[in-house]
Amino acid sequence: MSEASAAPTVRIVRTRKGGDSQNPTTEYSSLLHTVRNLGLLGRRTGFYWGVFAALVLITVGLGVGFVLLGDSWYQLIIAGVLGIILTQFAFLAHEASHRQVFQSGPANDRAGRVLANLFVGISYAWWMTKHSRHHANPNVVGKDPDIDPDFIVFREEDAAKVNWITSFMTRKQGYLFFPMLTLEGINLHIQGFKTVFGKGKVDKRWLEISMLTSRIVIYLAVIFYFLPLGMAFAFVGVQMAVFGVYMGASFAPNHKGMPQLPHESKVDFLRRQVLTSRNIRGGTLMDTFMGGLNYQVEHHLFPNMARPHLKKAQEITKEYCQSNKILYTETGLFESYGIVVAYLNKVGLAARDPFDCPMVQRFHHR
Repeated sequence: MSEASAAPTVRIVRTRKGGDSQNPTTEYSSLLHTVRNLGLLGRRTGFYWGVFAALVLITVGLGVGFVLLGDSWYQLIIAGVLGIILTQFAFLAHEASHRQVFQSGPANDRAGRVLANLFVGISYAWWMTKHSRHHANPNVVGKDPDIDPDFIVFREEDAAKVNWITSFMTRKQGYLFFPMLTLEGINLHIQGFKTVFGKGKVDKRWLEISMLTSRIVIYLAVIFYFLPLGMAFAFVGVQMAVFGVYMGASFAPNHKGMPQLPHESKVDFLRRQVLTSRNIRGGTLMDTFMGGLNYQVEHHLFPNMARPHLKKAQEITKEYCQSNKILYTETGLFESYGIVVAYLNKVGLAARDPFDCPMVQRFHHR
């Protein structure tokens, strides 16, 4: 199913007492009961160890290739592949943060913290805070940090507030979205350091500081020691750009262009998660490429479900939603990108025309 370029409005239907419809709480409980009885909430620790081992082996191979290539511009291929592998490590950190890997919560946190801080270079504490708020209220205005205005705005009301100097970018933000993702890798690192060195509460602050600083110092020291200055900067730039684009291209299709809920809306858990999420069609390759994020509906309904179980859960959830007349959205990957671009461009049109000088407009209205 595809959507229009603008995010549709959710119409909230409340079940009347004595009616034929199920109670919303009962609806989700029934679905959860089915999934649990099929064993789909069980851990698949062996799967994750296998993925981790494969990524480590590839990383070691990249290291060997890096040393053997030496002073060669073919190093940029190593940099690009490294950006991909670091994104895959980020997927594992994301899954550990959702308690998908181990039975023990602390074990998942330890794994997630090491993967995020030491391997990927982003703060686990920052991620947990931001991502937990998103999962609780996806696409809810004022509650989901993922739709808060930044360089990209996701609501026409926010676009209308953009100053006239930056409005040109906002009006074309859909087309600029993917090019801007080349800077997202740098932004993720910056957000991590801002969090651990900020005034807010940070769990295991000094551990994260030591991991993040050690990781970036060692990484940059190796790159700039083995490569000429210009090539070293190019290596880091390519790695960061690939990492940023891959991360953004994996997370953006999930909710952008889907319905947004008013701040005070009262929508039951099942509909809040399903109506605001979009699945991406594809087989095993897509599962690997997106780290299971292609099953976004199921991931939101069962956040602690291990990646290998999501496909079966998707079949059950889709059938359940159809039988209960709950809109279930799934598209192809590139179709989802087109929807995101069109939606962001439509939102951006609410920004003032940068060629309409405020002073000139003031005189025109006299």
